[in-house]
Amino acid sequence: MTSESGTNESGTGGLRAVFADRVLTVPNALSVVRLLGVPLFLWLLLVEHADGWAFALLVASGVTDFLDGKLARLLDQSSRLGALLDPFVDRLYLVTTLLAFVLRGLIPWWVAVILVGRDLVLTLTLGIYRRRELEPPEVIYLGKAATFALMSALPWLLAGQMDWPLSGLGRAFGAALLIWGTAVYVWTGALYLGKAVAVARAIPAVPHRRP
Repeated sequence: MTSESGTNESGTGGLRAVFADRVLTVPNALSVVRLLGVPLFLWLLLVEHADGWAFALLVASGVTDFLDGKLARLLDQSSRLGALLDPFVDRLYLVTTLLAFVLRGLIPWWVAVILVGRDLVLTLTLGIYRRRELEPPEVIYLGKAATFALMSALPWLLAGQMDWPLSGLGRAFGAALLIWGTAVYVWTGALYLGKAVAVARAIPAVPHRRP
């Protein structure tokens, strides 16, 4: 019985490993679609000045960002690629959109500096985990909420520039979401930074092994 139990556990572990390494999943496909939308959005906003289409693309990106996480859990299609791809696309969309909005004069440059600077600082902290052969910290869902708020604020700010009856509401609502999202984004960044500092103090780095 011990042998059979060990075989079953090994087989289950193998299945889990294969499952975790799957590439062709619905959430991953949505992340790739969002990734392909980045250059299209920049072209619409900065070259064509097609604000209506750029607005629609931003909304679609926010919806798919929400769906890929939900579908990963609903369909049991979580994967290592998805765990890396989803936050990467989130950050890429956020950074490129912020830069495009600064170039169009839709948001102050210092807001973009704060948000992009937060991500740059946290990127540097990943070296702390690598030197200790540790996985990066788990995602703080409040940070996901902040990202969603920011990605929701940007379409509303863009809607505030368009010629329609609710443009004033769009600007006000977008500004409120931008302020809240920025505050929480910076706060969760401080939490991630605190975790990295705690790891650096508590766990020594793994010495480099000579070949």
